[in-house]
Amino acid sequence: MISGLRVAPAGADRFDDVVTMLNPRGRPQACWCLHWRQPRGLPADGRRDHLHDLTGRTPAPGLLAHLPDPGRGDETVVGWVGLAPVSASSSLQHSRVLPRVDPAERPTTWAVMCFVVRPGYRRRGVARALLAASVDYARDHGAHAVQGFPVEPEQGRRVPVGAAFVGTVGLFESVGFDRVGDTSATSGRLPRWVMRRELLP
Repeated sequence: MISGLRVAPAGADRFDDVVTMLNPRGRPQACWCLHWRQPRGLPADGRRDHLHDLTGRTPAPGLLAHLPDPGRGDETVVGWVGLAPVSASSSLQHSRVLPRVDPAERPTTWAVMCFVVRPGYRRRGVARALLAASVDYARDHGAHAVQGFPVEPEQGRRVPVGAAFVGTVGLFESVGFDRVGDTSATSGRLPRWVMRRELLP
């Protein structure tokens, strides 16, 4: 892992860093990591403000990874992971391609939604650090389990960047997740699996 990497909740005071990670080019149709938790009827141009509102709440809608930047005397944001309880993820509750969680377990089952790592910092342990911190953050906020739906790479081939935002099976396994089932979902035509980590009380 990169020396000096710090992972912390994406609070409203760091929303500029959220923008840097999720919409650095100012695209009007940006996803803003809201695919699973976007309120019904929210227009595309309302996503930024909705995510900004979520960063002012607890738990935060994601975590940010930072590295010291000696040149600025500050930190540089290098990664993002979105996560939330399934109870806060309306689209996931009704998915036709991903397994649904029992309603009684939705508040205590968390989902890891997406990873973004800036170019120049990829393949250096940033996503792994974000995922490990996600487990701790979910546990600290009452989670009994954390799930993800990563892709399984083709043997000997790298995952295209456009498909890697959901993570890989190997990444989740490296942080103690177990493969518990397949799905009907794909990313970049690669199959996605249910990975789950049970958390002790």
